[in-house]
Amino acid sequence: MGSLGLILARVLQAVPTLFGIVVVTFLLTRALPGDPAAYFAGAAATPESIAEIRAQLGTDQPLPLQFVRYLKDLGSGNLGQSVSTGQPVASELLRRLPASLELTLTALLISVSVAIPLGVLAAVRQDTWIDQLCRFVVTAGVSLPTFFTGLLLVYVFYFLLGWAPAPLGRLDMLHITPPPVTGFLVIDSLIAREWSTAWSALKQLLLPSITLALFTLAPIARMTRASMLQALASEYLRTARAAGLSSSRVLMVYAFRNALLPVVTTLGMVFSFTLGANVLVEKVFAWPGIGSFAIEALVVSDYAAVQGFVLSMAVLFVLLNLVIDTLYTLIDPRVRIDG
Repeated sequence: MGSLGLILARVLQAVPTLFGIVVVTFLLTRALPGDPAAYFAGAAATPESIAEIRAQLGTDQPLPLQFVRYLKDLGSGNLGQSVSTGQPVASELLRRLPASLELTLTALLISVSVAIPLGVLAAVRQDTWIDQLCRFVVTAGVSLPTFFTGLLLVYVFYFLLGWAPAPLGRLDMLHITPPPVTGFLVIDSLIAREWSTAWSALKQLLLPSITLALFTLAPIARMTRASMLQALASEYLRTARAAGLSSSRVLMVYAFRNALLPVVTTLGMVFSFTLGANVLVEKVFAWPGIGSFAIEALVVSDYAAVQGFVLSMAVLFVLLNLVIDTLYTLIDPRVRIDG
């Protein structure tokens, strides 16, 4: 089966999963404590005004009717209106999604740049100080919660040393947001040739991305080390050495390429974990992403916002799995035949 066939098959397989996520999310949000109508009406509201708001939101109807109405809205691309912000959920998510993606992708770039070379070196130099360093990084990354790491970095680099800016969002108050092109402030500032704004956005991005990178280093480094050890002990690698190939060619062309498949799978899982860990990091650094938006929606039982957040995350995961399947076919052409 070709790459296009594999992608189409994955898309069709994702449809029941997405529908199940819609059903579960709908039921769980209705089980949340609190009444969004009472929150929206305010502390001085009367029972009559609260009942009127419930009728406007549709929460006074039976659950089956609410679910059918929700499915109709989804079919037309309407994710509902957020009670907490008063804006359409789709526009809120689109406005906040670039902030979360900028943070997540920067963290993954940092962690991959460190974890993969560290894992390769730890496998090649097994039981040396590099291997011990890799094990220490893996243990620390698994043990330290992201919110603790974030608070610790803020305390050290902002309060004690004064090297980092105040953790107050994506840009300090002295700079104006550049014209949106990609939604990533650093890139948009560079496109607009606003160098001071780009430097300010990069400084604001550094600590939260390092916090997430420390969280994602552990599984990537551990999987890279384990995959490389398995590849280095394989029969085809001994044959390649016996054929007189150089050590660098044996290591990079044969060992590393064959060790990439499980590493790519781990990267997909780590990306999913990082989107979840974003929620805590965004709250610590006042980062205006979809994670902080979801937390605020949960507090006030904002059904539409929570459902829109979960559904958008599910769609991102499906797209990520499609990217991983495509990378599989590029790394190992046998996947096309096996598929």
